[in-house]
Amino acid sequence: MPFLIAAVVLVGLLCVLDLILSLGVVKRLREHTEMLNNLNGRASIGAGEEVGTFTAVTVDGLPVSRDLLTDETLVGFFSPGCPACKEQLPKFVEFARSMPGGRDRVLAAVVGDVQRTTDMVAVLNPVAHVVAEPAQGGAVGGAFQVAAFPSVLKVAANDSGRPVVTAARVDLDRRPSPAV
Repeated sequence: MPFLIAAVVLVGLLCVLDLILSLGVVKRLREHTEMLNNLNGRASIGAGEEVGTFTAVTVDGLPVSRDLLTDETLVGFFSPGCPACKEQLPKFVEFARSMPGGRDRVLAAVVGDVQRTTDMVAVLNPVAHVVAEPAQGGAVGGAFQVAAFPSVLKVAANDSGRPVVTAARVDLDRRPSPAV
């Protein structure tokens, strides 16, 4: 009989230990989920935040800078190693085609190795001013604090003439309303 009581106590203690460990794992999974959601929710600077200073040259040799972002401008960041970028690229191109102001109101940055970015640049160039940047230290990506790809946002000048993000996430399935 004492052996049976000891076995029941041991099984009970093992169940309590298992419960404690399971709760620890669940807590850790929730923390990781929250971190991933925060990363997905904040791929770049947020709405209302001022765009950082930058100067760059497009693949066509045209200079671009923060000072040129006075009218509403669609800005997109893509990387060739990103499956979601390849999926969103056609939607971005269609959205950019319907932007009031056309190509002059669309800026795209393709981030990565020059040899790997060629295809994306070719697709984007007819509808956007395209800047090709390295994976680390790109001027445009740094100005927009890009943390994830793809990132698509809209920028316009505020009352003091400084460009701020007006939409931190752009729904590429909804076409912009035409200029009147």
